Amino acid sequence: MINLLQRVRFAKLHIDNLVHAEIKQGILLFMGLEKTDQNLDFKIIESTLDKIINYRLFSDDNNKMNLSVKDIQGEILAVSQFTLAAETDKGLRPGFSTALHPDLAQPLYNKIIDTFKHKYPAIKSGVFGADMQIELLNDGPVTFLINT
Repeated sequence: MINLLQRVRFAKLHIDNLVHAEIKQGILLFMGLEKTDQNLDFKIIESTLDKIINYRLFSDDNNKMNLSVKDIQGEILAVSQFTLAAETDKGLRPGFSTALHPDLAQPLYNKIIDTFKHKYPAIKSGVFGADMQIELLNDGPVTFLINT
């Protein structure tokens, strides 16, 4: 599971020209699922989600990254993004043979989002497989890649 975290001032996710989900200050989280994730242990999923919720990427009063999204009572917008699983080392076109097939990825994504909502209710999500447009104000910019 590839997780790309962006610290944002706000993010809005549009589907069919309508706002589907929006957050104020928090994390815009892009999640890519790979074939190796299809048998992910539930403890690994929980551990990864705990890391995302508690990852210190927000500044404290001394301008040090010492605060988590939980500490600032921020929000999370989670978006499925299979392109994170792209193979880009050869040629000029990305390959997706390592991405988890959508029939397997969608139930896993839904399980991850449901688990996330139990751990941290201030989460919103996109729609798996939908054509989505995201409007955001990146804060910093601050971006981290967390793999499981």
